[in-house]
Amino acid sequence: MKKGSSYLQKPRIYPKTPKITNMDILDLVNYYANSEAYNGGRLVEACKVYENMIKEDATICLTLSGALTPTGLGGFINQLIKKGLIDFIISTGANLYHDLHFALDLPIYQGDFRADDTDLLKNGIVRIYDIFLPKETLLKTDEFVQKVVKGFLPDGTVSTACLHNYLGKQLLIKGKKPDYSIIATATKYDVPIFTPSPGDSSIGMNLALLKMSNNDVVIDTDLDVLESTAIVFNSKKTGAVELGGGAPKNFYMQTQPMLSQLINIDRGGHDYFIQITADAPHWGGLSGATPSEAISWKKIKSNKLKNNVVVYCDVTIAAPLLFSFILLKKYSRRLKRLYRKRAAFLDKLKYAYIKE
Repeated sequence: MKKGSSYLQKPRIYPKTPKITNMDILDLVNYYANSEAYNGGRLVEACKVYENMIKEDATICLTLSGALTPTGLGGFINQLIKKGLIDFIISTGANLYHDLHFALDLPIYQGDFRADDTDLLKNGIVRIYDIFLPKETLLKTDEFVQKVVKGFLPDGTVSTACLHNYLGKQLLIKGKKPDYSIIATATKYDVPIFTPSPGDSSIGMNLALLKMSNNDVVIDTDLDVLESTAIVFNSKKTGAVELGGGAPKNFYMQTQPMLSQLINIDRGGHDYFIQITADAPHWGGLSGATPSEAISWKKIKSNKLKNNVVVYCDVTIAAPLLFSFILLKKYSRRLKRLYRKRAAFLDKLKYAYIKE
């Protein structure tokens, strides 16, 4: 290999003895940074990308797939919201439904994935892998949703952000432990929460049930598309921390093609992208695909590839490390309070579209 090759500009790798005594997350990330190899290295890159998003004051979206809130991950997310390090959220309905349990102080227990599910059924327990939920927790959560939504009387159709903000206000008033809830915390700090498939969860099921008794709260998912796009349109820089893939991931990513492909306002794509996933692209299941593939859709800026990273790891391992690193660095920003700006942002987007 020629001396001074452009491929050999990074530091050499040496075996490094970790600081075992009193090691914290910052020490651990620095240890990974010694080699930046494999997914330990990608985690270091994710920490740097998150730092760049904060320093550049990008509008940061958090996306949540599957059912991650039952693991207790909301504690990290709430701290990031309070410090202005998450500006809006796109989530599956399952995450939001299970988040309600914590605010209502309804129990979720550590379980075992090897349990006999037939026996669990007999004992009134439902299982999410190695997490156990008493059926009573679900029924009382359903009762809360039905009761408070009966008092939700919006003027016309609403976005899911509006619905979740209303639920958050009710949790702040009636919840026993609202500080445990992402929905309540997001409402308190004006962080909008969107759900791409509002009917695909127990919250959606409860809303559907109420229609049978003429309680007609109508969710307009078109408004979700427009409001999320308007947020991106009105932001100088944008980026996301995506936990898993699925509809929440693509719902965020599609805001850029919505602008460039349909509205004829070409922003070139998002500036930053972090994804933590255990999926692989070659099976067709890595929703929204890799950052490099997303460039062809103008979902990510082509000259910003170094500001994008995929960490192939279990979310429950990598996300706490990433979030702990950011919180230990004591970052904080002025709250963007995007929920209260939705209407004004959408008006600006409509004006830009008509002008085009």
